[in-house]
Formats: sequence, C-alpha cells, structure tokens
Amino acid sequence: QLQLTESGGGSVLAGESLTLSCAASGTAFGINSMGWFRQSPGKTREMVAMVGGGAARYANSVKGRLTITRSLETMTVDLQMNNLKPEDTAVYYCKISTLIDEDTWGPGTQVTVSS
Repeated sequence: QLQLTESGGGSVLAGESLTLSCAASGTAFGINSMGWFRQSPGKTREMVAMVGGGAARYANSVKGRLTITRSLETMTVDLQMNNLKPEDTAVYYCKISTLIDEDTWGPGTQVTVSS
C-alpha cells in the first residue's frame, strides 16, 4: 500500500525549466517502475518518462528535454523538465508500479507553459 505526494508544478514561460518531485509513503512488495504521466483536457493520459528494468525511457516529444531520476532507497522520483514548451501543459501524475503489478497514482500537479 502506497500513497504518493507530488510537488513542483507551476506556471512558467516557454524555454524555462521546472522540476517535479514525487515521494511515496507506505509499504509495498517491491518497486518495479516509477514514472510520470500527463493528461490534458480532452486527451488520454500518456507516459512521458519512466524508469524501471535498469533503464529509462521517454516519450519522443520530450526526449532531450526531460530527465527522470529515481531513488529506491527514499522511494522518490523526480522529473527535471528543461526547455519547456506550451504543448507540455498538462496535469502531471506520478505513478509507481510494484513487482506484483500494483499501480499507485499521485493526485496530479498542474504544469502550465505559456509562450
């Protein structure tokens, strides 16, 4: 059983940077992957960055601009977002998946990028 707390969202101008943080509390069988998803109004939720299985992967639209880091020891996952674009505007959700395929979602944090 996990609970996720997200922070770092806000409003920035295009080209600026922002860092999202996610902290998990509680107990779990084990962590398989940790990542960030986002959802804009009228759109489906999409994966933007995830780390697991010894590797990180990113959505093509954010490659080179976003960097995901995790700490299994502290059960945290951060998303460094550089050179933000208006199309990055969305509610960002932290997600942690356990080794027994249990998913836990954070409540979401708003990121708004203005041109």
